[in-house]
Amino acid sequence: MTELSSETIAIVKSTAGAMQVHGVAITTRMYERLFVDPAVKGMFDQAAQTSGEQPRRLAGAILAFSQNVDRLSVLAPAIHKMTKRHAECGVQAAHYPIVAGALLPAIKDVLGDAIDEKTLGAWGEAYWFLANLLIAEEAQIYAEAA
Repeated sequence: MTELSSETIAIVKSTAGAMQVHGVAITTRMYERLFVDPAVKGMFDQAAQTSGEQPRRLAGAILAFSQNVDRLSVLAPAIHKMTKRHAECGVQAAHYPIVAGALLPAIKDVLGDAIDEKTLGAWGEAYWFLANLLIAEEAQIYAEAA
C-alpha cells in the first residue's frame, strides 16, 4: 500500500482545527447525502442518527485521523474497533466509494470556499489510504469468520 505523501499529511493535519469546529456539520451532511439510497440507510442504526450520536462519533474519528494522520499507530485500537463494527454490520469494500462520494462533497458543502481543490484532493487521498486499511482488516475478519 502506498504511503501518504508528506504534503498530503501536512495538508490533512492543517485542517484539524476546521474538523474540530465543523466536523459534526460535515458528518451530518455526509449522512444526508448517503441516505438518499434506502439500501445504504438501512445499514445504519437510525436511532443513533436521530440522536446525533453517529455523526458525533464519526466527526470524532475524522478529527482524530486529521490529528494523527502521521502517527496511525495511535489510532490502531480505534481502527480495530471500527473494523469489527463494520464487519458486524456487513460493510463491504464496495461501500467505501459510496461513502467517499458523500463525505468529500459534504466537506465542500460545509466548508465552501474555505477549502480549495488541493485540500479536498488531499482529503480524498487520505480517505482512500484509510479506507484501504479498513478494507484489508475487514477482509481478514470475514476470512476468519468463514
